[in-house]
Amino acid sequence: MRAAILSQLGAVPEAGDFPEPEAGQGEEVVEVALAAVNPVDLSISSGLFYAAIPQVPSVVGREGIARLEDGSLAYFGGCIPPYGSIAERTLVESGSLVELPPGVEAAPALACGIAGLAAYLSLTTRARLASGESVLILGAGGVVGQVGVVAARKLGASRVVAAARGAQSLLQAQALGADATVELAGSTESITEAIRQAFGGSGPDVVIDPLWGVPATAALEAMAFGGRMVQLGQSAGTEATFNSATVRGRCLQILGHTNFAASDAERRDALNTMFSWVASGELDIPSEVLPLDAVGEAWRRQAEGPGLKLTVDPRA
Repeated sequence: MRAAILSQLGAVPEAGDFPEPEAGQGEEVVEVALAAVNPVDLSISSGLFYAAIPQVPSVVGREGIARLEDGSLAYFGGCIPPYGSIAERTLVESGSLVELPPGVEAAPALACGIAGLAAYLSLTTRARLASGESVLILGAGGVVGQVGVVAARKLGASRVVAAARGAQSLLQAQALGADATVELAGSTESITEAIRQAFGGSGPDVVIDPLWGVPATAALEAMAFGGRMVQLGQSAGTEATFNSATVRGRCLQILGHTNFAASDAERRDALNTMFSWVASGELDIPSEVLPLDAVGEAWRRQAEGPGLKLTVDPRA
């Protein structure tokens, strides 16, 4: 079968032929209608991901949409190595598929997967956002941030502020429902002041942070008393510096998040909720479909931060 193959750690995957998957006990082979490209895929293929080092050769990709025998579509969020999602067929655990509602297409549904779950679960199971609380979404130009803006609003936030680099990202966040935006440019102090102003001087109750680095430092300095920052990525740097008095004096919390910690039931419930938002038109994240032969281009663009959901059609 045709697949995107990782030949060695740190290499860019290439389209080629890979052995067909064969299902063992508790496994099933599914036809892949569309596969997603995520930052975690790049991290895994580099051999630097904290949770897994892939064998080589192997097929890249963690999530996709399966086409079932009756023509309906279902989401899968994990493959059994050495198989991955960017292939004509892959191997998954039996019972792990989550069916898409009628009318929900593959590309919009994939925005609800790894990226969507990171945003939704950060707000619910980690931050435990209460209705009426205010939320700051850092990195709002990425898919996690875009879903986070919509999810915060749907979950009852009183005010949602989106922070990102670039005018286009900020305009897109406003279109998704952000009440205000902050450009992540300038000094740490200037970003902190801009965040405070965006919240009327009081600061956010909850911060969703896929960036770390300077943006996280600036956001924490602006947070309201008792605020919670959920940390789920390091796109802006691997280290951030915090003032001890700020954390102690305002009783702030910094909470780590990984989708791996969520139960199957939590992930399934979250996906079904977000799929319902897609079906109603309330969650519409831009996406682009690339052919399998362009997987190298997809890798490059994902590393640069495309601002939309990149997907690969393994049969195109």
